[in-house]
Amino acid sequence: MKKYKILSLVFLTAAVVGHSQDIDQAKKAIDAEQYEKAKTMLKNSLQAKADNGRADYLLGTLYLKQNIEDSAKIYFQKGLSASEGSRFNTIGLGQIDLENGNSSAAQAKFDQVLKELKKKDVEEYLYIAQAYMNNSKPDYKAAINLLTKAQLTNPNDANIKLILGDAYYGDKSQNDAYASYRDAYAIDNTLIRAKMQLGVLLKGAKAYTEAVKAFDEVLALNPKYGPVFRELAETYYLWANNKPGTYTENIAKALSNYETYLSLTDYSLSSRMRHADFLILAKDYKALEVEANAMQKLDKVNPRILRYLGYSAYQNGNFDAAINALNEFTSLGTNKVIAGDYYFLGLSKVAKSVAADGKTIDTTTFALGISDLKKSLEMDAGVANGLNEIGKKYFVQKVYPIASSIFELAITNPDSRNYLEDNVYYGLSVLTENRGREPKDLNVVALQNADKAMDTVIVATPNYQEAYLYKARINSVLDKDDVMADTYQKYIDIVLAKGDAEITKNKGKVTESYNSIAAFYANTDKVKSKEYFAKTLLLDPTNDYATKSLESLNSNKVTPKAPKK
Repeated sequence: MKKYKILSLVFLTAAVVGHSQDIDQAKKAIDAEQYEKAKTMLKNSLQAKADNGRADYLLGTLYLKQNIEDSAKIYFQKGLSASEGSRFNTIGLGQIDLENGNSSAAQAKFDQVLKELKKKDVEEYLYIAQAYMNNSKPDYKAAINLLTKAQLTNPNDANIKLILGDAYYGDKSQNDAYASYRDAYAIDNTLIRAKMQLGVLLKGAKAYTEAVKAFDEVLALNPKYGPVFRELAETYYLWANNKPGTYTENIAKALSNYETYLSLTDYSLSSRMRHADFLILAKDYKALEVEANAMQKLDKVNPRILRYLGYSAYQNGNFDAAINALNEFTSLGTNKVIAGDYYFLGLSKVAKSVAADGKTIDTTTFALGISDLKKSLEMDAGVANGLNEIGKKYFVQKVYPIASSIFELAITNPDSRNYLEDNVYYGLSVLTENRGREPKDLNVVALQNADKAMDTVIVATPNYQEAYLYKARINSVLDKDDVMADTYQKYIDIVLAKGDAEITKNKGKVTESYNSIAAFYANTDKVKSKEYFAKTLLLDPTNDYATKSLESLNSNKVTPKAPKK
C-alpha cells in the first residue's frame, strides 16, 4: 500500500509537470503567433485536466485576439471555477468589459485580483497591463503605472520589462521603450521578441535600412521566428510608400516576407484575414481576390470575407460583385463596419453609374454612391486623401459631373494632404461642366462654391497665378464681370512680374485676360478698353478678337463680349 501511494504521488507530480509544460509550449506558440497550434495545445491540456484556469484564460485571450468575444467569454466563465488560475479569468472578463466601454466594471475586477496577490506574484500584473493595452481604446498610461509598481518588487523580471516596453511604445515614449526592451533581452536572451521590438522602434522612426538589419540579426538567432517576417513585410511596405522610387522593389519584398510569415505561423482563417488586410495596404487586389475566394471555401458564413470580396471586386473592375458583397456586409448589423466599407461601396456605385459610352450617368445609382462616400467620410475624414486620385481619373475622362462631386467631398477635409489641389480640381470641374450652358441651365450654387474654392487656394498660395485665372473664368460664366476683370488683372500682374519668359509661355492666357478686361470697359471707359486691346495686339498682332473689337470701338459700334473660357 505504501509503495502504491508513492507511485501515485509520482504519477500526480508527473501530470502536474506535464500540464505546466503544455502551458509553456502553448505560450511559446502564442508568442510565435502560431495561434491555431496554441489553441490545439490548450484544448488538449483542458481535456487532460479540465480544472486548469490558466489554460482557460490563454484560450480566451486567443479568441479575443481573433475578435471572437463569445467564445472568449465562455472560456473565461469556465475558468472562474478552476481550482488554480481562476483569477486570470477574472482579468479576461475585465478585458471584455473594457472592450465594451464598461471601465468601472473592469476596474472592479482588476482590483479584486490585485488584492489577492502576494508580493512576488507577477503574472497577474502582466495580464492586467495587457488587458489595458489590447483593446480598441488602449490605456497605455494605466498599463505603465501598473507595471512600474510590479517592477519595484521584481526589478529583474524580464517579462515585466518586455511588457513595459510595449506600454511605453504604445504611449509613444520611444526612449523608455528602447530601454525596457534592451533590458529585457539583457536579462533573458531567450526573449527574442524583446530584441525584435528594437527593430520595430527603428521601423517607427523610418530608419528602414537599420530596421531591416536589426530584424536580420533576430533571424540569425532564430530563422523560424515568424513574427520577424511580418515586421519585415511591414517595414518594406512603409519603405515603399515613403520612398516612392523604391515602391516596386519594396512592395515585392513586403509581399514575399508576408507569405513567409504565414508559412511559419498558420494558414487558419484568422491568419488569412490578417494577410488579406495586408494585401489591401499593399494594393495587391488580384492576390486579395484569390485569397478572398480561398477563405470563402474555408468558411462560407464569415461575413468579413464579404469585405475582401467587395474591395477586390471593385479594384478589379467587377462593380456588380463589389456592390452585392459590400451591400450584404454593411446591412448585416452584426459587423464592425469601417469607413473603407462604405468607401469602396460608394466608389463601386459611382463607377457603375457611368454608362458604356463614358458620358451617360444613371443619376439614381450615382446619388447612392455619393451618399455612401459621405458616410465613409463621416466615419473617417482621412478617406478624403484617396479621393484625389479618383476625382482626377474622372476629370481626365471628361466625366465632369462625377469629378466635381468627388472633389466636393474631398475638400470637406481641410487636413487632407491634397486639399489645395482638390480645391483647384473642384473649381475646374464645375467650370468645365457649366461652360457653354444657357444661363437658365447653369448650376449657380456649384459655380459659387467653385469661386470660394479658388479663394481658398489664393489665400493659401497667393502667388499661384492659375487660381486667379480660374476664378476669373468662373465669374465670367456667372456674369460677375467686375470680379472677373479685377481677378484677370491680378493674374496679369503675377505673370508680368515673373518676366518675359513667363509672359511668352502664357501668351494665350495673358491675351485672354487683356481681351476680357477690355470688353468689360468697352461700354464705360473706351480709352481704357482700347488700351487693353492694344496690349493684346502688342503681344499677338494677329489676334482677331482684339482687332475687330478695336475697329468697333473706333467706329462707335458695340464691342462684342469676350468669349468665355
